[in-house]
Parts: sequence; C-alpha cells; structure tokens
Amino acid sequence: MNCPRGGGGNIIFLGQQKSKGYRLIGATRKKLTRILVLPAMPRTFLIDTDPASDDAVALIMALRSTEVQVAAITVVAGNVPVQQGTSNALYTAELCGSDVPIYSGAEAPLKRKLVTADWFHGLDGLGDDGYKPTKRRAEPRHAVDVIIETVLAHPGIEIVTLGPLTNLAIALTREPKLAASVARCIVMGGAPCCEGNVTPAAEFNIWVDPEAARIVFSAGLPIEMVGWHLCRGGAALNQQDIDAVLALKTPVGEFAIRSNSTAAQAYFKQTGEQGISLPDPVAMSIALNPALCISTSTHFVDIETSSELTRGMTVVDRLNVAADSRNKDVWAEVLERQGKAHICWTLDVPGWKAALYSALR
Repeated sequence: MNCPRGGGGNIIFLGQQKSKGYRLIGATRKKLTRILVLPAMPRTFLIDTDPASDDAVALIMALRSTEVQVAAITVVAGNVPVQQGTSNALYTAELCGSDVPIYSGAEAPLKRKLVTADWFHGLDGLGDDGYKPTKRRAEPRHAVDVIIETVLAHPGIEIVTLGPLTNLAIALTREPKLAASVARCIVMGGAPCCEGNVTPAAEFNIWVDPEAARIVFSAGLPIEMVGWHLCRGGAALNQQDIDAVLALKTPVGEFAIRSNSTAAQAYFKQTGEQGISLPDPVAMSIALNPALCISTSTHFVDIETSSELTRGMTVVDRLNVAADSRNKDVWAEVLERQGKAHICWTLDVPGWKAALYSALR
C-alpha cells in the first residue's frame, strides 16, 4: 500500500465533461446529465532498487503517489550490500507509513565482485546518519521469485529499476516470457550521450553488472532508458530548491535533504557542480509522468562487457548505422533480436522539480 496523501471522494459533474485518467459512470446514450467521476484504477509498479540516498527519495515519490500502486520493492546489491539496502528500503517505507512488501535479492553481480558506492553515499548509503527501521521487516522470499510471480500476476505492470539489473536479469533468464507482460520498463542507468559517473565511459548501475544489463536490454522489454546526464546541471537541486524543501518542515523533506548531504559533497568533488544530484528520483518522475521526458528517440543499444576500459558503456546506435555492412557482424546479436530502447535525452526540469516538491510536502 502506498503512503496516504489525502484526497477527496467521488465528484459529480453536470453536463458533458471528461477527465483524463478517470472513468465516467452514469452516462446515457442521449444526453449526459450527471456523471459520477471515479478515479481510474492506479497503475501497478514493481520497483527494483539498491537503496541509497537518491533511491530513497525515488521510493518516497512512488509511495506517496496517488497515481500508482507499488506491488513490491525488490532490493539488489549495488550502492550498498543487499542487507544494508534492504534496511534502507524498510526505513523509507516506514517513514512513509507504507506497508509495501520488501524483498532482498541478489547479493553480487552475475560474474563480478560487488563494488559499492560508499565513497558517494556513505557506508550505510544514507549519509551515515543512523537511519534504521524500527518496525518494518523484510519478507522471507527471494526478490527474483517475487519479480517473476508479480509480473505474471499483473499483466501490463510497469517495472522501475534504480540499481544494477542483476535481479531482473536472473528473473528473465528463468522466465523469458516475463517481457511480454511488462508495459514499461524504466531503467535508471547508462550514459548515452556523455561521460560516465564511475568511469569515463560508464554509469554506475550498468558498470556494476554489465552482463546483467546486457541480458535485460536483449530480453525484448519495452525499455525506457533514463541516463545519468538528466540529473545534472539545472536538474540538480540548487540552494533555493533545498531551502524550499526544508521550509516544508515535513519528515520526508528533511530526510530527503539530510540523507543526500554526503552525496552532494561527493557530487561536487566529482563534477565541480554544486547541488544535490538525484538520478533515481528523476527516473521515478518520468516513470510517474512520461511527459517529463521532452525529447526521446528509439535505437539499438548494446552493453560493453569485455573491455575493462569501457566496461558497462551503453553503446547507443544513435545514427542507426548498426546494420551497415561495416557494423552488422559486430551488432549481429542485437540486430537479430530487433529490440530497441527508448532513450530520454532531455528533461522538463521545472516539471521534475515540481513533482519532487509535491511528493515531499
């Protein structure tokens, strides 16, 4: 269950009116005189995440939304070990007053040793301020089993991934037909147009487990790739944004800023840019409202798994030349599956910040 946000009862309109996202009750064929407008059934999300400070804010956005129902949160090793990530997810859900079930998953990448991001988020992923759940406990089942069961039980489900893709890759390997049941798969990961944030070539989530990413991108899912570049520059929270969130004087707002204070310092050291960069909440905002991605295109994508220099690089066929004679042998496997990803290039920054602000009120 998501965090309660209040809301009203049914609304009765006089005359012929329609409302996007709502279903109309009480219409007659001849004339619409009274229409009872009830909220449409919320969309169903499954969130797979490696909860650190920005993941936690993304979870708050989903759990406090009235537009979606979060069926489950599955945790993967990434920013922090999976046990710590599970604790962070439980704390965040507890902060929201949500009883969404939370499941631990893969403890390491498919073929590599886990490398965490404690240098960016702190040892506990939340800035080392001692955040721990006091009431919530994880469910006993493994995250991969839950992903398979949940997707098959909810045709049209939307999957949002905020960490390495290990859990989802294992699930798809065990049950390939999962892809056909997914309406959208929003992947926070990759650096499709610019430098990476862990190496010059790669974004962290893809770099941690590139073999898993390659499986996911080749599985036929309707992938929407939200790269790291979208959270930089004007999309990062500046001091005015931070002051506005703190002025709300809400527990979730204070937590969002405080837990990301260590990450803000690391971001400045990494890029020279001031502010709080929030890649996972940006991805969640697009998951909740696709219109916030204002520039997109569809291309073949492959993931580099062999070279240590470019490990985890998301190679986007932006000019659609993969099938050219000079490239088709290298791209043969990608071309054969005919699966393309939708790449988000540009973010509606004011819209994204308004969505964040609303979630933290």
